[in-house]
Amino acid sequence: MIDSHAHLADEAFVPDLDAVLSRARAAGLEAILCVVDATDAEETARADRLAPRWDGIRTTAGVHPHRAGAFAARPDAAKDLVAARLAADPAARAIGEIGLDYHYDLAPRGVQRDVFAAQVALARETGRPVVIHTREADEDTMAILRREGGGCVRGVFHCFSGDRRLAEGAVELGFHVSFSGLLTFPKAWTIRDAAAAVPLERLLVETDAPYLAPVPHRGRRNEPAWLALTLQALAGLRGLDRLALEDRVRLNYRALVAP
Repeated sequence: MIDSHAHLADEAFVPDLDAVLSRARAAGLEAILCVVDATDAEETARADRLAPRWDGIRTTAGVHPHRAGAFAARPDAAKDLVAARLAADPAARAIGEIGLDYHYDLAPRGVQRDVFAAQVALARETGRPVVIHTREADEDTMAILRREGGGCVRGVFHCFSGDRRLAEGAVELGFHVSFSGLLTFPKAWTIRDAAAAVPLERLLVETDAPYLAPVPHRGRRNEPAWLALTLQALAGLRGLDRLALEDRVRLNYRALVAP
């Protein structure tokens, strides 16, 4: 199994990271994409110590929309910060998570858009895939990807929480769509409808650990070992054998994230 999005360098895993990694391996995890906040020096330091501990771990670097306010005066500074982090981290493979969040609005929306656009431009310049966070901002997210991506930027809409229309739009742009433990929540009908519509060759699964633990662990700190529960739910939804879906997801991940 491959967890395409986990925050393993988050402080939530500091007390027992070795045990978390051991459980992940025991559960059959072979690779994890560790998402890293480029603005957090402590988190990036933890990521630097993490990747050498397991050959299957790769990382990202990005400025989350919640952090965009720090770059109000010069949005391109976010691009420069991420570029420096990517150059310094041999395990880095993608830019993210980046995007727009109009639910919490922790940064002015205009600043969020400028910082997001700058990072998509960096992806276009470097050929790196992007990890997209979008919440209640679908139209602006898609518009920026179309404008700044120039038709050549690829990546993944992570922890998908939108509807079928957004999923189909993401696929049309050439993106993958990743589903988390949200898929297992009883009232997540809209997400399951979207998951049923995404072509098999664009599907990914993730934990978004330490967030959004799947049923029956909902409400607890999430971890990669529980990815199988989301994978099983997705396989059931699609009428597929779980191992066959696991193989397909592995191919999809490898196509998006270089070894």
